[in-house]
Amino acid sequence: MTKEEIISKLPFGESFLFVDKLESVSENGVTGSYTFREDELFYKAHFKDFPITPGVILIECMAQIGLVCLGIYLYRENLPKQSTTSGFQVALTESEVEFLKPVYPKEHVTVISELVYFRFNKLKCKVKMTNSKGEVVCKGVLSGMMVVREI
Repeated sequence: MTKEEIISKLPFGESFLFVDKLESVSENGVTGSYTFREDELFYKAHFKDFPITPGVILIECMAQIGLVCLGIYLYRENLPKQSTTSGFQVALTESEVEFLKPVYPKEHVTVISELVYFRFNKLKCKVKMTNSKGEVVCKGVLSGMMVVREI
C-alpha cells in the first residue's frame, strides 16, 4: 500500500483532514506532515485577535497521522474490498498529551509516531509533533480501536 493510498482511505472530509503528506510508513511507525492554513475555520474564534491552533486540533492532527494512517497500514490486509463499505475508522480511546509550544496559522508541523502495540484491534502509539524549527510543540500517547463499517 502506497502513502497516497493510505491518505485516500482516511475517513475525513476536506475541512477536517489534517494530513498533507506521509514521509514514511512501516510496521513500527509513521511520519507525516501538515501545514495549518490561515483560513482554517477555528482561527476566527481561537483567539479573535491572536489566532492559535486549539490543542484539540493538534491532538486530532497527531491522531490522524499517528494512529489512523498507521492503523490503515497495519490493517491493510483486513480492509474490505467491496464498494459497499463506508471504510475504515479508528475510534480514539485514550490521549495523554503535553503541550509545549503554540502552533500558529501557516505553520508546518511534522508528526512522528512510534508503535507501542497493536493487538486485538487496539493500536497504541507514542507521538510527537515538531514545528519547522524542529522544536517539539506537543507529545504524548494516543490509543484507538480499529472499526470497519459496512453500509
